[in-house]
Amino acid sequence: MYVTMMMTDQMLELPPLLNGEVPMMHHMINGDASQQVILVQVNPGETFTIRREDGTLQCIQGPAEVPMMSPNGSIPPIHVPPGYISQVLEDNTGVRRVVVTPHSECYPPSYSPALSPTHHLPPPYMTHPHFIPASHTAYYPPTSPGDVPPHQYYQHRLPPIYPEEIFPLYNMSTILSREEYCKPQPKKPKERATERPSLSRVSTPPSSSYKSTPACSATPNGYSKSHGTAASGGGGGGSPGNKRAERRSRGSPKHSDSDQQDPELEARRDQDVPSGMDKPQVLKIQARSALVSWTRAPAGRTQSDGASVSCSYELLLADKGCDGKYRVMYSGEELQYTLTDLRPATDYHVRVSAVCNSIKGPHSEARTFTTHSAPPETPLPPRLSHRTKSSLTLQWKPPVDNGSKITSYILEWDEGKKNSVFRECYFGHQRHFKVMRLCPAVGYTFRVAALNDIGSSGFSPEVVFHTTGSLPQMPLAPRLLQTGASWVELEWSRPSSYGPDEVLTYTLEMQDETKGSEFQAVYTGVDLSSRVEGLSRNTQYRFRLTICSAEWRSSPSSILVCRTSVEKPGPPAAPRVSAVTSHGFCVSWEPPHDDGGSGDLSYLLEMSEENSGAESQWVVVYCGPQREHVCKDLKAATRYSLRISTDSAGGHSQVTDSLVVCTLSLPPGPCHTLAVQGSVKHREVSLQWDAPVCVVEDEALLYSVEMATSEDDAQVTEVFNGSHTECIVGNLLPGATYKFRVRAANEAGFGPYTKFLEVTTAAGPPGQCGAPVISLTSHSCAVVSWVTDESSGADISGYRLDWGRDEDSLDPVYSGTETSCEISELEAAVSYCCRIQATNQAGAGPYSELAWCRTPAATPSAVNSLYVQDGFSLPLDLEPFCPSTCLALAWDEPNCNGQEISGYTLALGEELITVGGATCTVIRNLQPDTEYSVQVRAENAVGAGPFGPSLLVRTRPLPPNPPRLECGSAGPQSLKLRWGDCSKSLNTDTDTTYILQMEDRNQRFVPIYRGPSHTFKVQRLSELSRYSFRIQAVSDAGDGPFSEIYSFTTTKSVPPTLKAPRVSQLEGNACEVNWESVPPMRGDRITYVLQVLGGRESEYRQVYKGEDTVFQLFGLQWNTDYRLRVFVCRRCADTSQELCGSFSPSTHFCPRRAVSPLSADTGPVASSSGKKLTDEQFASIIVVGVASLSIFIAYLLQLLM
Repeated sequence: MYVTMMMTDQMLELPPLLNGEVPMMHHMINGDASQQVILVQVNPGETFTIRREDGTLQCIQGPAEVPMMSPNGSIPPIHVPPGYISQVLEDNTGVRRVVVTPHSECYPPSYSPALSPTHHLPPPYMTHPHFIPASHTAYYPPTSPGDVPPHQYYQHRLPPIYPEEIFPLYNMSTILSREEYCKPQPKKPKERATERPSLSRVSTPPSSSYKSTPACSATPNGYSKSHGTAASGGGGGGSPGNKRAERRSRGSPKHSDSDQQDPELEARRDQDVPSGMDKPQVLKIQARSALVSWTRAPAGRTQSDGASVSCSYELLLADKGCDGKYRVMYSGEELQYTLTDLRPATDYHVRVSAVCNSIKGPHSEARTFTTHSAPPETPLPPRLSHRTKSSLTLQWKPPVDNGSKITSYILEWDEGKKNSVFRECYFGHQRHFKVMRLCPAVGYTFRVAALNDIGSSGFSPEVVFHTTGSLPQMPLAPRLLQTGASWVELEWSRPSSYGPDEVLTYTLEMQDETKGSEFQAVYTGVDLSSRVEGLSRNTQYRFRLTICSAEWRSSPSSILVCRTSVEKPGPPAAPRVSAVTSHGFCVSWEPPHDDGGSGDLSYLLEMSEENSGAESQWVVVYCGPQREHVCKDLKAATRYSLRISTDSAGGHSQVTDSLVVCTLSLPPGPCHTLAVQGSVKHREVSLQWDAPVCVVEDEALLYSVEMATSEDDAQVTEVFNGSHTECIVGNLLPGATYKFRVRAANEAGFGPYTKFLEVTTAAGPPGQCGAPVISLTSHSCAVVSWVTDESSGADISGYRLDWGRDEDSLDPVYSGTETSCEISELEAAVSYCCRIQATNQAGAGPYSELAWCRTPAATPSAVNSLYVQDGFSLPLDLEPFCPSTCLALAWDEPNCNGQEISGYTLALGEELITVGGATCTVIRNLQPDTEYSVQVRAENAVGAGPFGPSLLVRTRPLPPNPPRLECGSAGPQSLKLRWGDCSKSLNTDTDTTYILQMEDRNQRFVPIYRGPSHTFKVQRLSELSRYSFRIQAVSDAGDGPFSEIYSFTTTKSVPPTLKAPRVSQLEGNACEVNWESVPPMRGDRITYVLQVLGGRESEYRQVYKGEDTVFQLFGLQWNTDYRLRVFVCRRCADTSQELCGSFSPSTHFCPRRAVSPLSADTGPVASSSGKKLTDEQFASIIVVGVASLSIFIAYLLQLLM
C-alpha cells in the first residue's frame, strides 16, 4: 500500500464520493494550520476497506484514490500483518510515500526501514476509525474479554521497486498464519509464469539499478501466486538483463523453430488470430449472482469473399486467484452473461476470449470482483450434551457465516405441547443453553437459527429430546363447590404421596366448547381452590388439574364437567290485541329478548276491569308456555287492562306495561218510520227514516238500505250505506213497483231490518231501444229496422234514426212512427253506423246502441288525372327510353271502391293495351312526331271501371346522329378538336348540344365539354401521348347515340425560351457569355445556339451550337455595339428531328478599352453618355409612363364628378 502525502493551506478539491455513499471524512479546517491530505492509491483488481462513523464497513475497489486527512500533519501508521513492515519514501519533489513490504534483511540500497509494524492506532488517528484498510479476508488474533477489539490485518505482496515511479498497490487475498511464514518456500513450476504472455509484456517493470540477494527472492510470503496485474512482476531483485530475458523466453510460444517456418504462413496465421479483448465488466453484483458483460472483439481481417467474420466468446471463472484454474461458464455470441450459484463474500476472477473462424484469441485481463455477504447458512440441529428430570442442556455448531460474522442465535421450543407452535427460549451469542423447569419423562422439540448483520438463516431441522425420570401420580379431578350464572368455584386436594415441605404448583385448565377443543389454563398457584369468573350462563365447561414441582410435572387429571346456572328472564314484549268483540278479544305477545339462559319459559297473563270509583283487581287469566290467549265472557263496552310476566327456573320477571282494551258495544235496535220524502219520480225516489234508540250516547251508527222488485222471488240489493238518515235511490224503471227496507249498524254489528216499504215510480220517457238491424240490398242501398220498447209506462209517439260513418258524424236521416227505413246513395266498401231513439209524451228516451255495417266492394272509379312524363327510371334489363318512339304516361290511382286494383287498360285510339297495377307505363314502337289520343280505366276483382277523359299526346322527333370527330391541330400539351359543319354559326344551330367525352386513366369516359360549339381545345395534356374521345349530339328530340372512339396523339413540345444571356468582358477584346441550362426532355438531347448581331450587321449570325452553357467570343471590335441571343434545340432520339425553341431576349454588350488613371475622372461621364438603353429598360419606361397617365386621367375624372 502506498500513501501519497501533500501539504496544502486551503481546502482541496477532493475526488467525488465513491459509489454514491456518505462522505468518508469530515473536512477538518483549522483557521491557521494547514491541511494534510493523504491519497491512498488503490490499483485495479484490489480492494480498500474503510470503517464509517456508524461502524459499518465499506469496500472500495480499484482503480481509485481515497483521500484521507490528518489534523496534525503526521503520516498515520499503516497496520500490517505479522512479517511485514512499512517504510517512508520521499522523492525529489517532496512527495512522501509509505511502502508496505515483507520483513526481510535485504533492502534496496537506496531505501532503509523507517517504521516498525504497529497493532494499535495512535491517539491522533483514533478520531477517524473508519480509515482502516481492509482486505476481503480478515485476520482476528485471539482476544480475551478485557482486550481491545481485534483489528483487521492484511497480507500485501512485495511490489517491484521501480525508480522514479508510482508504486502499485497489491491486494492480499491469502492469509498466512505464523506457522506458514516459517515454512520454506514451495517450489513453483516455471510454466506458470508463461500462462499470460500478453500480461507479462504489459506488467514487466523497467530495469532496476540493483540486484536482490537470493534471500530476498526466497522469502516465503506467498507471492508466487500472482494477483491482478502482478502476474509476472513479483521478482523485484534480479539483474535487468538476465531476469527479463528469462521471463520473455518463458512467455514465448512453445514452438522453438518458428523462425524456420514459412514467413507467409506465419503472417497469415497471425492475421487469423483474433485481437485481444478488453477486460470484462461486472455489474449487478449480488450475494449469489453477478452480471458480466464485455465488448465485441476488434474488427479483424474479412474473408476472401468480403463477408465479415462472426465470433463467439468464452467466459471463464476462477475462485482460486487470477492464476488459478479457470472454468468455462459460457460459450456463445452474446455480450453478457449472468453468473449464478456463486458463494457469498468470495473473490472471483473472470476473463473472456474470442473465437473467430475456429481460432481462439488470447484471454483478456482478469476482472476481480467480490460477491456480497449473505445471511448465514441453515445450521445443523442442536445436540444434547446433558439432561436431568427438569432440565436439558443443548449445544450447536456455528454454520457458514457467508461473509458476515454471526452475532447471535435463536433457540425455539414447543414447550412440550406437540402442537407445532414454537416459542423463543434463548437469544444470544452463546452456542449452548440449559433449559430449566421441565417435567420428567417429557419430550421437547427444539430448533435453532443464526443471525448476522445481513439477516437470519433458516431454522434447523427439528429435534426432540426427553427429560429423565418417571411420570408422577395423576392427581384427582377438581370438585365443584358452587356455581353461578357467570362463575364456578372449584377445589382440589393435595396428593398424599408428597411431603408438606415440597412446594407444589397447581394448574387448573378449562375447555370451552364454544371456543375450541383445547384446554386453557385459568389458574396457576399453590392454593387448593379457585373461582373461575367471566363464564357464560347455562353453559357446560370441562375442567382438569395438573400438578407441578421444581423437578416434575404431572399429567392432567380426569375431567370435571359442570354447567353454570341460569338467571331471571326479562319481561316479554308488549302484548297485542286482535279480534275484539263485545264479549271478548284475543291477546298475543313475543318472547323476551333475554331468557336468562333457560329455554323453558312460562307466561302469566293478568287482567283487571276498570270500574269507576273502585280499585282494580289483577286476576291471572292464563299461565302456560303458549304466547296467545282468547279472553271470553266479558262485558260489552267495558275497558280492561292487561299485563304479562315471564317465569322460569331462574325466577320471575318483571311485568310489562299495562295495555287497555275496550270491548265493543251491542248492535243497535230497529229504525223507525221509513217513508218517501217528496214526490216519486219516474227514475228515482227519495227515502227518509228515524234513528234507533242507542245504548251509548253519541254512538256512531251506519245505515244500510236494501231494495227489491215487487216479484216474490226478487233478489234484494243494497242501494245505500252511510251515516245519513235519508237517501235517494236512482236508475229505476218508470211505472215500476219497488220494495225498500233499512237497518242500523255499529261496532258490534247490524240491527234488525224494518218492514218493506212499497213505492211505484211515475211514468217517464221511453226506454232504450234495441240496436237497429241493417240489411244491405246493394253497395249503395241499405234497409234499417228496429224493435219497439213499451216499458216506459206511456205510448211511443215516434222514432228518430241517426246515420253516419262514425259516432261523431251521425246525422238524423229519418223521423216518424215507422219501425223501418231505406237509405240510398251509399259508397262502396265503406263502414256505416246508426242508432235509434224513441219518444213519448214524457220526453225522448235514450239512444240505442250503435249498429254497424259495411257496404260491399264495387268496380273502381274513373281515372280522371292522366298526364305525360318526360321519363322515369327503368330497370336495367328493359330497353332505353326514346322520346321519339315512346310515351311515358302516368296517372293518379282512382278510388278502388273496396277492392284492390289489379290492373289498368289503356285505349290508344282503337287499340286496348293492358298494363299491370303500376300507375305509370311506357308505350313503345310509336311513330316519331305523331299525335295520339289516350284513355285509361282501372280494373279489380269486381270488374272494370269506366274510362276516364281522353288525353292528346305527341311523340318527339328522332334525336340527331353523332357528328364525325376530327383533330384540327395538335400541340404538345393540347389538342384542338372539331366536329360537324364548322361553317354554321352558333345562332343557326342552337337547338343541338354536343357532349364531348375523354377516356381517363381508369378507362372510363368523362365529359369534358357540353355546348353548341363545333370546336373545343383540350388543354393540360402530356406530350407525345395518345388520348381517346367520343361525342354525342343532344337535342329536344333526346340524346343521340355516342360516336365511335377516336384517338389522337399530342406532339413533342419545343424547348422553353431562355432568359437573356449574361455577358462579362474578359481581358482584351474578348467576352464570356453565360445562359441558363435546360434539363433533358423525355430523354432527348438538348443543344444551345448562340447568335450575335454586331456593328452594322442587319441579321444575327450563329457563333456557337453545343451542349455547354458558356461560350467565349474573341476578336471583338472596341466600342462596337453587340447584341446576343440564345435559343434551345431539342434533338428527338426516335425521329432524328430537331425542335428549336424561340429566341431569348437579346443582351446588349459594348467592349471598352481599359481606362488610364489620368482619364479616370472623365471616363464615367463619357461612358454614361454613350450608353444605349436595352429593350427591357425601354419597355419599363413605356409601362411607367402609361401607368402615370392612367392615374392622372383617373384623378381628373374624380375631380369632375
